Parts: sequence; structure tokens; C-alpha cells
Amino acid sequence: MADKGLYEPINTLKPVAPDIWIADGPEARMATPLGGMPFPTRMSVVRLRDGALWCHSPIAPDEGLLAEIDALGPVRHLVSPNPLHYASIAAWKRRYPDALAWASPGVRKRAALQKIEVAFDVDLADTPPEAWSADIDHVHFRGSRVIEEFVFFHRASATVILADLIENFEAPKLTRGMRWVARLGGVLDPDGKTPLDMRMTFFGGKQIARGCLEKILAWHPRRAILAHGRWYAENAEAELHRAFRWLD
Repeated sequence: MADKGLYEPINTLKPVAPDIWIADGPEARMATPLGGMPFPTRMSVVRLRDGALWCHSPIAPDEGLLAEIDALGPVRHLVSPNPLHYASIAAWKRRYPDALAWASPGVRKRAALQKIEVAFDVDLADTPPEAWSADIDHVHFRGSRVIEEFVFFHRASATVILADLIENFEAPKLTRGMRWVARLGGVLDPDGKTPLDMRMTFFGGKQIARGCLEKILAWHPRRAILAHGRWYAENAEAELHRAFRWLD
């Protein structure tokens, strides 16, 4: 029986546009004052013009998914967009030892605190590396006192790829208690946004964050893939304006 909280089918590639896919994964648990909140996971995969695969926030690996990945091309990049999205990179790195594991700010420290061994190869920088700059742009989203996230843009499909800056949980996929948690956190569909606890960490840094948002909006995205909850297959620019209105 399918789990109502998941985006079935899981562990399989789903096309978004030419050369970009998502794969919905198993549930993880997010700590809340009411206990662990189960939430869905999602990764994004882009095939670069040289045929290499770029994997954003890899989900827990599954042999069926890995077989589909192998049929697309060689995995060359495993990307941690923020320090909360890294746990499965070690397993992917074991499967694809030649792939570069890209570290976001603070992820090494968090992995050490969590006692998860992850061998990162290189740090993400403010400008995209030559290896993918022709296909993918990014913005280093700053302003929080606690967490920084890299937001990516697949040029050919006009798709923004986010991790936790927008979460958008659908009520039918949550228990009654978790619906209240999501509503209080401001992450309940159709008004998903940055979670309240994360928004609070932008105190004093909203002007910096607005500058980052302006760069993202200048891409004029058509789609926005989220790591958690319903993503935006259309009207992405309008959804970003709505979701980040707390910065006004």
C-alpha cells in the first residue's frame, strides 16, 4: 500500500523538461517541538551538455534508481545545496567515486556533529564552476545568521532548483497534527514558503536576502523544483514573489 505522504512512484526518474529530471524519495524526519515530522524528499538530476550528470541533494540510493541514472550518463557532480542536505552523498560517492562532492557552507561541520562521514571534494563558490556554468547558474542565498543555501537555475528549461528556502507540504499528505505544524510554520500548500524558524534567522539580514532574491527573479524562471512538498511546474516567477513576500 502506498504511503500517502510520499510522491509515488518513488526512487524513479520523472522528466521535468529535456535533460532535467526529479526523483522522489523516501520520507525523512524533521525535528519539531511536537516530535519528528515525516516529510518527503526529492532530488534533481541535470544532464550537462558534455553528457555528465549533475545531482542536486541526492536521495537515499536505490538500485532501481541507480540503474536509471546509469542509463542517462556518468555521474560527475553530487551537490549539497545547504548544510541540511548531504546525508546520502556518502552513499552516492561510494557508488560513483569519480564524482565530485560539492560542499555548501557549514555542511562539513554539521556532518561532523552528526557523525556522518562524507568526503567532500570542493566547496561551492559565488560563481558557478566551469564544469557546469554553461548549463547551470546559481545564487549564494545569504542573510540568515544560521544557514546559507545555494539556489540553482537550469538555463535551457528555465527551472529554479531549491532545497529548504521554500517548503510546500500538501495537507492530504500530512496527519492532522502535522497539518497544524505545517500551518504554523507557514509551509502548507498552496502558501508554502521559507519555514518560520528559518525566516527568524534572517533578522538583520533581509536586505542581503532581498538582493539574492532579485538575482533569482532576474532569471524569469518558468518552473521551480522544491526538495519538500509540491513543486511548481508552472508560474514559478509568481510563486517566488508570493513565497518570499516575508522579505518585503
